[in-house]
Amino acid sequence: MKINKIIYRALLLLSFVALNGLVLIGISAMLSYLNTGAERTSILHIEQNFEETYSPKIVWHNTTNEGREIEDQTLQSIEEDYKNAWNVRNIALASNNMYGVDDFFTTSARAKLDSIIKLNAKNGITLVTTSIQHNPTVDFYSADGKLVVFTDNNAEQYNEVYSNNTLVSNFYSTPSYKVMMLLEDGFWRIRHLVEINKKNTANTLIPQKKQQSKTITSGINYYPKNTPWNMFGKTYNSSVIEKDFALIQELQLNTIRIFVPYEAFGKANVDPKKLMQLKQTLDIAERHKLNVIVTLFDFYGNYDVQDWTLNHRHAEQIVNALKNHPALVAWDIKNEPDLDFESRGKLKVIAWLKEMIKNIRKWDSKTNITIGWSSTEAAENLVEEVDIVSFHYYKEPKDFLKSFAVLKNKAKGKDLVLQEYGYSSYSGFWNLFTGSIDDQATYYKEMQLYIEQENIPFVLWTLYDFETIPTAVVGRLPWRKNQQKYFGLFTVDGQPKDALQYIKPKK
Repeated sequence: MKINKIIYRALLLLSFVALNGLVLIGISAMLSYLNTGAERTSILHIEQNFEETYSPKIVWHNTTNEGREIEDQTLQSIEEDYKNAWNVRNIALASNNMYGVDDFFTTSARAKLDSIIKLNAKNGITLVTTSIQHNPTVDFYSADGKLVVFTDNNAEQYNEVYSNNTLVSNFYSTPSYKVMMLLEDGFWRIRHLVEINKKNTANTLIPQKKQQSKTITSGINYYPKNTPWNMFGKTYNSSVIEKDFALIQELQLNTIRIFVPYEAFGKANVDPKKLMQLKQTLDIAERHKLNVIVTLFDFYGNYDVQDWTLNHRHAEQIVNALKNHPALVAWDIKNEPDLDFESRGKLKVIAWLKEMIKNIRKWDSKTNITIGWSSTEAAENLVEEVDIVSFHYYKEPKDFLKSFAVLKNKAKGKDLVLQEYGYSSYSGFWNLFTGSIDDQATYYKEMQLYIEQENIPFVLWTLYDFETIPTAVVGRLPWRKNQQKYFGLFTVDGQPKDALQYIKPKK
């Protein structure tokens, strides 16, 4: 009995010591955490990484100050906190919730925003907005380094107004703001954000016609046969691409169309290795006298306003890296965006496309811009905004000329390109063994007659049959995956199929 009491007391003592030890460790960790300057987003348990959700362009036009000079590190801190303040403001307006605003705005600055949010919530109104570019000019920086005043001139914003979750209006605005920020607890907070003028602009753009020596005449959509939809990164093989482009050159085609997957390329932070591989691909194309259509934003389908600035940073890096490349013939904004009209909303998709066109024109004023619409009907959208009207056609050949004539009539004189078309030679259980290589050849025989008759530039789908098709491309349904495997002019073994005899280059 005595031994049991001793054991019991020993266990209690050990438990007490262990508990106190854990408390001391916790306190020590907390102090260490605070002393290292913990991120406010972590303290507030804001799960979003601001850099991953919002990255507008900020262009300082003047940072000189008659009093104290602003150090580069201080200016960077001001810029970062100003950007973060806009981000939480946008989130607050989109959610009608002030969560997180306290950390980036002082009490007086929060009052106006809070009143707007309460009024919107009461009336069932939601404002989804993003700022695309800020143009601040420093007006004053205090001698003690704790106050800065600047003017944000013609800040470019895009706005969507929802009434009871229904989009009722979308517009651009370019207001200017007088901004005062205070340094508190090591962070810059907005003390005043006062709009001093406001300009709303329609979401329209009429580009000038581009004049280029390079033209699309006849070409092919390209993926390596062993790595379809996974061309870059660890699977990148320049030797395979060199061999394939030599083959395309032998076929006397002059254009290839390639695809840049948005997420796989790093979204706003483009992977430099993959960007180098993309440039190397254009280098190989140039050696084989091939023009390149670069299709951006493959496997992207969000279009949300909150994504826009990340989309901008992604496209900006790629466009600036390739815009002067001799092989580049066109920027294709996105492949078949009209397929997202129903799920994402046509107005939202169209607004996103216009925004991308506008920005790419700003970064590259020379290269033609197009959109890879899934049909002739869809290609009637944004005719005035693009330089080349591109469309895909996978319907019956007998209906092609009629569909093409309607689009041509509505294309306002723009160049038209049949950017995708083709026929699968698959014959198996999932199509009741009704397909064949002969059927594919018959399809191309008829289509190429129409193409020649109307003198239409074409980019067919595709060079090779594929042994495997990623599920992300067509889903898991076996009849769709198997059909997609057999669109090539060559088999997976590299043997030419009968359809090849009808693919003649357009002079």
